[in-house]
Formats: sequence, structure tokens, C-alpha cells
Amino acid sequence: MKKHIVIVGGGFAGINLIKSLKNDSRFRITLVDKNNYHFFPPLIYQVATSFIESSNISYPFRKMFSNYKNVHFHMGSLERIDPAAHVLETDTGNITYDYLVLALGTETNFFGMENVQRCALPMKTIEEALYLRNYMLLTLEEAARNKDVKKAERLQNIVIAGGGPTGVELAGMIAEMGQYIAQKEYPEIKMSLSNLYLIDALPTLLSPMSKMAQEDAYETLTKLGVKILLNVSVKDYVDCKVILSDGRTIETETLIWTSGVIGREVKGLPEESLGRGRRILTDAYNKVQGTEDIYALGDIALQLTDKEYPKGHPQLAQVAIQQGKNLAVNLIRMEENKELKPFSYHNKGSMAIISKFRAVVDLPKFSFKGFIAWLTWLFIHIIPLVTFGSKIRLALDWMRLFVTNNPSIRLILRPKKNTSKD
Repeated sequence: MKKHIVIVGGGFAGINLIKSLKNDSRFRITLVDKNNYHFFPPLIYQVATSFIESSNISYPFRKMFSNYKNVHFHMGSLERIDPAAHVLETDTGNITYDYLVLALGTETNFFGMENVQRCALPMKTIEEALYLRNYMLLTLEEAARNKDVKKAERLQNIVIAGGGPTGVELAGMIAEMGQYIAQKEYPEIKMSLSNLYLIDALPTLLSPMSKMAQEDAYETLTKLGVKILLNVSVKDYVDCKVILSDGRTIETETLIWTSGVIGREVKGLPEESLGRGRRILTDAYNKVQGTEDIYALGDIALQLTDKEYPKGHPQLAQVAIQQGKNLAVNLIRMEENKELKPFSYHNKGSMAIISKFRAVVDLPKFSFKGFIAWLTWLFIHIIPLVTFGSKIRLALDWMRLFVTNNPSIRLILRPKKNTSKD
């Protein structure tokens, strides 16, 4: 009988596992995801800033799997696992499994700050990116109508919490759009009253990257007019005021939160399976500790067996991709009664784009910056897209947008149900 592999989460780990086992007659695969599409998170900030369409970085699962004979899609959200019965419970039905793979990633961590969670703007999903896009465009329109100088500061200030790659890339994009677009298209707004803040609790931006990358990011963003506040964190957000750990406050109606993540909750696992940040502890083969036939991959997995990464692997796309491929090899080896292959992460480096024609790249043996780094960033971020058509469309869009400095998709779209009757 075919072994039934149920995969929860269609991100990098889940998709690469599926691709490695597609059309293998020994396995029947079911992907479970609350969305009906795969998307590319590293470019989600470009959706939020109206630079590219969400369709450029997303692709429907069913179309993706249309030529895979052994793969099925189940749209639903994980509710809990019954390990003893080998049953996955979702809000759209229960599924039995032989092997269960948890690859559902992380969610935004607000560190227990209720006001921030209620009012700040996260950017982890396509829906959140589109909401942020609409929100910023609506705020610009309100600022254009505003006649109150005191209110102008609140409307025109933007605060980004989190100085990692996402925060840095987002700050650079917003700063450039302010220079190229806002001044030209919103003449009613007094740009002298506008401020863009980037805040991080650590002493540097891009803390996991090289000193060269950190210094270049700081220098470039400062030249773009970004006000960078380091060694300080957001403690609350009350009455449109961001309250900082050093007592300062910033008036704003736009607090964008890129400051941290936490593993998505998985009910039904034993307590000893959970590690810090609600990540799931695994052995060297990505099997969840304290369970049988359950595996965890990608950002949600915390594997402490790799000698090069004793505190766990970084939550990067390459880790998820490599773990998905490695688990596919081991599932095949299990069927063939062969020795399993422990996972070992091959670090291919990290990078961040800071502004137009400028990026930083850290490779295992050297680092570089500037225009060549920018071209490298573009190339590397096109490769993982699912289809050749997606790669071509995004490349052409980027070429046009970087030449014109004027994305044309700044549409405020607020779909709502039509309740009128004919």
C-alpha cells in the first residue's frame, strides 16, 4: 500500500518535499494549507509598497500540482493532531496519515504587547501586505486633505519596528517612493513634516550579517532620510503614540511591525516537543522529539544536532528548502530499509537590498556591496519563483519600475460583499 504523507504548510519546505517525491508510486501526498497558493515571502514588502502585484510572487497549488499524479490539495487550517490515532484535524475535515510533516512556519510575535498587536501593521502574509498597501495609500489621501498642522505629524510619520532584512528593505523602499512619487503626486502634503523611523533594540541593523553590511545599510538609509534609532525598543502604542523603552514618544498612525516571529501553535504535540519561540524540537532527521512518524521542517523546526548550529538553524528560506529535500531522501530510504541521512545545513550566504542599485551580500567566504550586490540580489530572488513565466514577468516588471521609478499599481482596493438585490 502507498504510504500517505500529509504535509501541513505549502512554503519552501513543503513544496520542495513534494517536488522531490512527485510521481513516486510508493507515496500518496496530501498538502494541507489555509491558503490555496504558494507565495514567496522575501518579496512581500514589494507588494506592501505597491511595487509589484501579489500575483508576481504567488501561484495556485492546484495548478502547480496538476501534473503530479500522487499529490492532492486540501484547503483548511490545522486545529490539532492526534498522534496516537495518526489523525490530523482541520477546520474542514480530518485526515489520516502514515507520515505527518509540519511545515507551517511562523507568525508575527508582538511579545505580549496587546496595544501593539491590536493596532500595529504586520507583514507576514499576502493579506497583510495588501492591507498595509491600502492603509498607507489611504493615509496619504487623508494627509493630502488635512489642514491641521498638528495632525500632519501623525499622518505623515511612519515607524518601522525591526532592523532586520525585512525592516531595512521596507525602509529603503518607502524612503525612495517618498522621494520619487510622494513629492510629485501629492503636492498638497508638506513633505518637511514627514519622517520615516527605523527602530531596533540591537546596536546595529542587519545584526546577523557582516559588519560591512551593517555599516552600509546604516549609511545608505541615513542618506535617504531615514531616522534610525538603535539600542531602543517599542514598549507600547497608545493614542497614536509609539512609546519607546527610553521614554521617548513618536506620534504616528502607521506603526509597521517586522520585529520578530514565533512558531505557529500546534495542538496535540507533547510538551517536551516544544522549544524556545514555540519552535518544534527535532532530531538529526527532522523527526519531532517524543513522537513517531511526525516531522517538522523550516522555520518552525528547532534542530540542535547540527554541530555548526548548536542553537538551531537560522529561519531562512535555504534551510527550509534543504530540509525538505533531505526529508524526501530519508522517506525513500525508509521505504528501502537504508540508513538515514542526518540533516546538515549548507550555508549559501545572506543578502539584503537597501535601495535602488544598492544591496549587501554576505557569502560564506567574503562579502560585497553596491551595484553588483544589487544585481546578485535580483538574480537570486528570481530563481526560487515557481514557474518560468513568473520569473519573466517579475524580471520585466523590475526592469520597467527601476527605470521609471513609478509603479502604476497604487490602487486602493477594498472589496466588499454586494448585498443589494435586483
